[in-house]
Amino acid sequence: MGMGRFIAPALGVLAIMGFDAPALAQGRSDFAGRLLAAHNEERDRAGLPRLSWSSRLAQDAQEWAVHLSRKGTLQHADSQRRRNMGENLWMGSAGYYSAEDMIGGFLSERSKFRPGTFPQVSSSGNWSDVGHYTQIIWPRTTEVGCAVAKGAVNDFLVCRYNPPGNTFGERVGG
Repeated sequence: MGMGRFIAPALGVLAIMGFDAPALAQGRSDFAGRLLAAHNEERDRAGLPRLSWSSRLAQDAQEWAVHLSRKGTLQHADSQRRRNMGENLWMGSAGYYSAEDMIGGFLSERSKFRPGTFPQVSSSGNWSDVGHYTQIIWPRTTEVGCAVAKGAVNDFLVCRYNPPGNTFGERVGG
């Protein structure tokens, strides 16, 4: 089984096979609810307001996740395509990872995070080592929407955030 991989974010209705009608009517599947819960558990831990689920962001994320699944590689959408929203990307062996595992990849960056003014927020000196994590705990972010698409080998997770985080000169954490 392959390790999940993700790339640093540039300065989410979950669409996966098996949606049922009630989940669509609510705008979220159980998997999407688990993705949201994983985000909000970390925001609770950090003493931040919870995020709400955005069907609009999820639909945008779905389009990009499908694109990535067809390409078979991770690449951030340009700012215009993602409507200037924040974006976290992840990929891992198809069918192997849970929602919590996927978001856990982003949250693992907490170990290198240090509160400060962005981009001086990483103990390594490289903000991209914590960029997924800082997007999740960005104080001004209020909405998230994520989507997963299955490629030939890997699942591709795209999460979009509004307002975006990782803004140079703004404080994050503590």
